[in-house]
Amino acid sequence: MNPALEAEIEAAIVRALVAEWRAINFTHFKSVLTPPRFELMEHEGHLGEWRRGHRVIAMSRTFVRTQPWGIVTEVLKHEMAHQYAHEVLRAIDETAHGPAFRKVCERLGIDASGSGLPAAAVVDPEQEKALRRITRLLALAESPNANESQSAMNAARKLMLRYNIDTLPTGHTFRHLGTPTGRLQESDRWLASVLGQHFFVAVIWVPSFDATTGKTGRVLEISGTVPNLELATYVYGFLRETAERLWRAHKRESGIRGDKERQRYVSGVMRGFHEKLAEGARESREEGLVWVGDPKLTEYQEKRHPRVRHVRYGGNARTEAWEQGRAAGREIVLHKPVSGETGGGGKLLGG
Repeated sequence: MNPALEAEIEAAIVRALVAEWRAINFTHFKSVLTPPRFELMEHEGHLGEWRRGHRVIAMSRTFVRTQPWGIVTEVLKHEMAHQYAHEVLRAIDETAHGPAFRKVCERLGIDASGSGLPAAAVVDPEQEKALRRITRLLALAESPNANESQSAMNAARKLMLRYNIDTLPTGHTFRHLGTPTGRLQESDRWLASVLGQHFFVAVIWVPSFDATTGKTGRVLEISGTVPNLELATYVYGFLRETAERLWRAHKRESGIRGDKERQRYVSGVMRGFHEKLAEGARESREEGLVWVGDPKLTEYQEKRHPRVRHVRYGGNARTEAWEQGRAAGREIVLHKPVSGETGGGGKLLGG
């Protein structure tokens, strides 16, 4: 890479770390910390370090340039917890990971291990059994018979609902889906709503940074149990790919040459699928299947994001393309997840 461009990207990384530090200081530490200096280090054995004597937070150069920004942020929180324990609580006679530090991490929901991800519960045998049943039902949804496909998807959805009603959550973690974007489209917001309202995860758009380009943006963060994150990640990738496939088919059938109406059509697809799932949810409520939420997930989300700002957005014009996309979205049948990597950064469930 060009040395000048390399230096520019590294400077952008440090600026992003400083901005992230300020945001975390405000949201988690009530702005009581004093800004340290930031460095990128070659030390491969540590992801990050708080150097008390020099008041420096050093982050591994390789780590910040190769890992998702959400993971980098969690390690930064870990180092800031060290800073808080030393400079605010004055716990200078304790070991680095002593009682004061651990209490700060527990209170604020910070990963005390410094790995970048909270230790999530392992999927137990009962969870595995339920997930296998869901996967088998979704496999049936690949049937060419439309009625059989729809019945299989409805049965899988009800099984997911019953699983979350009957199962005591055993641990929560988070995942970032997609790549940072500077502008959220209406289709992005509808997709987030689909996941948050129908797939048992908490959703929030968070600031992010792409260390390969030096650009900032926002990314969708989902939180929940490991099984629910796996399913939500699959749905995210499935719907994005399906919406684009439907748009390409619509262009061919309608003789459309450009992509002027693409965003409106894709937004309609997401809205239509959301409406389809909402109708299924009403049927489930009539059958007595009601998910009242997960208090532990709410607590986990509030620790991760203690100060949340809610914003209202205007929607796309309801053009003919939007209505056609909406109609197509109402016909989508969710199919079986398959093993492998997804665009959201996680693995899908095997058969």
